Amino acid sequence: MPDPVLFEVDDRGVATITLNRPQQLNALNIECRDLLWTYLEACRDLPDVRLVLFRGAGASFCAGADISEFGTAPSIMDSRRARHERDVWALLLSLPCITMARMHGYCYGAGLELPLCCDYRIAADDARFALPEVTLGYIPSACGTQTLPRIVPPGVAAHMILSGEPIDAAAALRWGLIGRTVPAAALDAAAYEEIARLLAMDPAAATTRRRAMAGSLPEAAAPARS
Repeated sequence: MPDPVLFEVDDRGVATITLNRPQQLNALNIECRDLLWTYLEACRDLPDVRLVLFRGAGASFCAGADISEFGTAPSIMDSRRARHERDVWALLLSLPCITMARMHGYCYGAGLELPLCCDYRIAADDARFALPEVTLGYIPSACGTQTLPRIVPPGVAAHMILSGEPIDAAAALRWGLIGRTVPAAALDAAAYEEIARLLAMDPAAATTRRRAMAGSLPEAAAPARS
């Protein structure tokens, strides 16, 4: 079986993290979380990494958490301890390098919350965004209740968090959830265009600005790299 998350770093310093469970619409399971933790640690510690790009294989970016694993932990306390010991989202927020999400198809649950922890979000015009776990009685547990209201208008955030109803790419662009939307066939070209623009900036200055933004978020640790 192929790895559920892929990782590579190119000679420009771009680390690409690909969610790779296309048959499950890239739903995140425990193995995915562990690999994300490992690869984000690598992005933090490798001095040549300047930008991290998240993408999803197949028809969607990510349809959320794999609910087939819900309730499989030995106990609630064990589950909570594992989340605290490997807080993927705080680690992502604390990275000193620029982060970008390339989004398409379903961007639901954790598939929206992960990009909300990124600096840049670019999406195909077929993308749909939602926090549907609230309809099952779950709170958005990957920072969504904190990050979404910081990005979109409070009324929009409240509607999405309380109702779980999806919005389309046009609405997401209008409300600032994404920075750019393009036809699906042009998504790769647009993402690489944005990456080239960002890499043209002075890396030390970009790291300083990223550090300042991370420091403004109470849940994010200070970036470790000097």
